[in-house]
Amino acid sequence: MKENKLSELSLEELASKKKKIQGAAIGISAVMLVACCVLFYFTVITGNFVLIAVAFGSFFILMPTLMNINQINTEIKSRKSKYL
Repeated sequence: MKENKLSELSLEELASKKKKIQGAAIGISAVMLVACCVLFYFTVITGNFVLIAVAFGSFFILMPTLMNINQINTEIKSRKSKYL
């Protein structure tokens, strides 16, 4: 079974990792939002409604990133409650 590598990091390293991942997620989601707008435009122009499914399906790419941010938040909260 895969060991938890987040438990080996310090609070400062966790905060730094969280900040980097959030920045990447924001950048990727901004690019995907523009791409989805372009896909919707092409859907209206061509009448090919399959492109709508592609636009909505592409947001599932962000799921692993958001899950990783959630794991980091959980680890930070557990450590802060341990020290209180």
